[in-house]
Amino acid sequence: MFGLGTIVNTAAVIAGSLVGILLKRSINERISSSLMKAIGCATIFIGASGALSEMLAVTDSGISTQGIMLLCVSLALGTVVGELLKIEEKLESMGDRMKRMKIFASSSGNFTEGFVSATLVVCIGAMAIIGPIKDALEGDTSILFTKSILDFMSTMIFASTLGVGVMCSAIPMFIYQGAFTLFAGAVEPYLYSLGDGNLVGNLSMVGSVLIFGVGVNLAFGKKLRVGNMLPALLVPVLYAAGQSLLAFVK
Repeated sequence: MFGLGTIVNTAAVIAGSLVGILLKRSINERISSSLMKAIGCATIFIGASGALSEMLAVTDSGISTQGIMLLCVSLALGTVVGELLKIEEKLESMGDRMKRMKIFASSSGNFTEGFVSATLVVCIGAMAIIGPIKDALEGDTSILFTKSILDFMSTMIFASTLGVGVMCSAIPMFIYQGAFTLFAGAVEPYLYSLGDGNLVGNLSMVGSVLIFGVGVNLAFGKKLRVGNMLPALLVPVLYAAGQSLLAFVK
């Protein structure tokens, strides 16, 4: 079935959120606050481990680092573009508009925070890009099925503290991954052949750092506008395209 992986992933986000919302009623404010910080710490280490797995290389001479310059340039350029486009403000505005809908009228004041935080977590990362492409072109749903399990657990925990706004993150995720599925035919040939062939790893590295930022916001209160850093994910693509263009010219 075309797009099955994204459909299952969307259902997993909704199901995880529903379970979390049910658990929310049995969790008092003190536990909720502590749990949110715990989620933040876990998210920090998930992001850090993902970034380090791409940045560290083990060689005969020891451990070396790679991709640091690309990471810095990606975050710098991406943040400038994101700030100019005010991406996070638009995400928050979307969350506020959803909150005003009658169906969510009785939701808690954490609706927008839950929507934005969960959207960033379920949409950022290489799995959300590579998964839909492999699903569409090869019928391989393993990546998205694995992501579904992770998203089920993360949204369940998010929703237990931030409420129904987390469930609404299924909407942008479905659109985001669905777009990659629909345009997979045009994207896939470049994804694995551009530049030095490490585009997927570079996307994972930058995406993992953004996830790290989400964890910082959850654990210590909102300090980073991670939504405005999202264009950083485009820089590795442009870098790989530039490498291929230079190689072609030579």
